[in-house]
Amino acid sequence: MKIKVAKSAGFCFGVNRAVNMVYRALEQHKPVATLGPIIHNTDVVNDMKARGARIIQDVSELRPDEYVVIRSHGVEKAVYDRIHALGNPVIDATCPFVRRIHKIVAEETAKGSFILIAGDETHPEVQGIIGHCEQNFFVFRNEIVLKDFFQNLEKNFSKRLAIVAQTTYNNIIWGECLKVLPEKDFNIVVYETICSATEQRQSDAAALASESDCMIVIGGKHSSNTVKLYDISKRHCKSYHIENADELDTLDLTNAEYIGITAGASTPAHIIKEVITTMEENLNKISEEEDIDFAQAIESENFSKKLRNGDRVKGYVMSVNNSEVIVDLGAKQTGTVPASELTSDPTKKPSDLVKEGDEIDLIVIKVSDQDGIATLSKKKVDEQAGVDKVIKAKEEGTVLEAVVSNIVKGGVNVYYEGVRIFIPASQTGLPREASLDELKGQTVKFVILEAPERKKSAVGSIRAVSRQEREAAKAAFWDTAEVGKEYEGEVKSLTSYGAFVDLGGIDGMVHISELSWNRIKHPSQVVSVGDTLKVYIKELDPEKQRISLGYKRTEDNPWEKFKAEYAVGDVVTAKIVSITSFGAFAQIIDGVDGLIHISQLANRRVENVKDVVSVGDEVQVKIIGIDLDNKRISISMREVEADDDAEE
Repeated sequence: MKIKVAKSAGFCFGVNRAVNMVYRALEQHKPVATLGPIIHNTDVVNDMKARGARIIQDVSELRPDEYVVIRSHGVEKAVYDRIHALGNPVIDATCPFVRRIHKIVAEETAKGSFILIAGDETHPEVQGIIGHCEQNFFVFRNEIVLKDFFQNLEKNFSKRLAIVAQTTYNNIIWGECLKVLPEKDFNIVVYETICSATEQRQSDAAALASESDCMIVIGGKHSSNTVKLYDISKRHCKSYHIENADELDTLDLTNAEYIGITAGASTPAHIIKEVITTMEENLNKISEEEDIDFAQAIESENFSKKLRNGDRVKGYVMSVNNSEVIVDLGAKQTGTVPASELTSDPTKKPSDLVKEGDEIDLIVIKVSDQDGIATLSKKKVDEQAGVDKVIKAKEEGTVLEAVVSNIVKGGVNVYYEGVRIFIPASQTGLPREASLDELKGQTVKFVILEAPERKKSAVGSIRAVSRQEREAAKAAFWDTAEVGKEYEGEVKSLTSYGAFVDLGGIDGMVHISELSWNRIKHPSQVVSVGDTLKVYIKELDPEKQRISLGYKRTEDNPWEKFKAEYAVGDVVTAKIVSITSFGAFAQIIDGVDGLIHISQLANRRVENVKDVVSVGDEVQVKIIGIDLDNKRISISMREVEADDDAEE
């Protein structure tokens, strides 16, 4: 006699997860009530009850402050509403695949679609799906019922149809259902919602049954997915459906040379192992060679292999949500990676790091023998690899890049490859008076100052990188700089004598006299810190590393404008800007003043200039002299009066 166990037999990750959540709550001494049996397995359910869990059929049975566990099948929206109204805390163990169907039908219903559901209408999972459809649905068991639905559909039916399937629906029958869909109806959308694990379990069972003389299907008698496995198996060979090893005595295994074993999603690994071990004990007439086959059947499927804390394993991501990642470890065991064990970077969400189908390296941090679930850490794997990379970066002086995740006492934290890098305030490159908050969320470049071995933290410096970049920029600047070359730079600081402009890692100064053609008392009258200026090099002194910049443009020179637009003899309106003992200065245009000598104020003798004009007065003057070389202009009010008298 030879035994072979189906590769995908036993617990699915959704059931594993639900069982694990109940045991975790019980370990924390929480009062727990499961809304229906958490699993179609009497042994596991009885163990939970022995540990204090209650099984209720309706939320009305809840006690005050009792935690209610929603099993992996999920529930109707109305049930959530009732629990919320009662105020009881919820442990939602709905399978992620089932939750996806709830989301699909709710969104499609909101769009006005009519929902078609493949499955058993009496099954709790289907009941839960129906509860998210707002009575806008039709459930069909097989392709015959679906075909009748379309034949009886009213001709004027215009709603969009959305089709989903129970996660444990028979994949073969699902294929037949899809064949009866109207070929040219573009108002139908089909969602593939059969759980991939269920599909694989059914496929493996069919393949194993086709090459076996007898199949033993292990699982609860009320387990929908186990019944489907039994139905699939008996199409190929004689098959038996049992719940545990106690029923083996009732089976007729005579003349069965090849026996196949599979198990439903609610069957823990230890029950499968018990069935195989009991078979070995009962069949005491088997040969030594056959006995080895039993041992190989157990060992090959890893039922006897136990994960231990610290083991390094590979897992395939099966589901991702905000709180955890579910992985298939490929050894009849499911793993969960809590969000806190995915990364040390608090700015990252699980969906930022992994997606369904990814293969990831993990370290085992806790194993639950009861339900076969291992708690794993990706963070620890990344940290081990990250520490090596950080140490290498320090040795080689490599510039690293990461996002500032949070502000802490005395500095900021960044995370690189899972390793926390502390950057002291003095190494951020910010002025002392600046707030570190402005760095939060910013991507920064840094080098490693300290990366001690065996530690998962290091010390870095942004300032050192800035210094390196400035030195490189300076070298590049002096290689290409020449008088007259133009630059665009940011005003970094102001002094009483000028403005310092960043030319890209090196500063140049615009003297106050170069900021404006007008006389100004302080650079702030023209520019502010942070302004972008277009400047040009006036003078260079490489030895002293000094750069003098020009800002004023010749075309903006008011004297050039005056020269182009005014001439001796022109009469213009001018504004008195200052008064002296010998006359008054009047602005002809912005930046150009002319002198009205005291003798040119009036057609009479003037003893005091203030007797004739005041600052701010606008007066008519004639240009009587222009000396562009010395930037002097003579203007006369008296000449204007004389011209007026002559006209009269």
